[in-house]
Amino acid sequence: MRKISKVVYKESGLQSKTEVFQVCEALFQSGILEETIVACQWSYFVHKQYEPSDFELFEKWITNYVNNWATCDTLCNHTLGEFIEMYPDYVNELKRLAKSDNRWARRAAAVSLIIPARQGMFLPDIFEIADLLLLDHDDLVQKGYGWMLKVASQKHQQAVFDYVVANKATMPRTALRYAIEKMPKDMKSIAMAR
Repeated sequence: MRKISKVVYKESGLQSKTEVFQVCEALFQSGILEETIVACQWSYFVHKQYEPSDFELFEKWITNYVNNWATCDTLCNHTLGEFIEMYPDYVNELKRLAKSDNRWARRAAAVSLIIPARQGMFLPDIFEIADLLLLDHDDLVQKGYGWMLKVASQKHQQAVFDYVVANKATMPRTALRYAIEKMPKDMKSIAMAR
């Protein structure tokens, strides 16, 4: 899908963000998984043209069209993650999404920080979002914030370990296992101990 998406994008001749976002909207409305993945890819291709007002559209796509983890992660890892790097104050909007009734908005709050977390960015915000999602009953949300913590641990292993150990009594095991996946065996044993 990614290869096809790039080829078709180049052939489309579309250049302005407005045109691309209009096509993305139509693709999202189709409800067809492959078309929504193309929309996620294309929305990222114009990231150099992002403006603060685009957050409203990205949130609309998440709440109205995202209905599976693949679309959520593709849109949020790249499009929304890049947007947050460009406009860091909008990380507070992710905290608002973490309180949503919509499971995909809650997952989006976490997975939008995956790529920035790889660079060691937003650690205090990552912990704040993890706190907001800590007791979430949805396994896909648990996996999402566990993944966010796991990626954050690659640059901040001790801080994430300390967070997990401090919260292990209440953190769902699904989230905990994701969070510690890349840690050394001794740390994993301590984190998993009841």
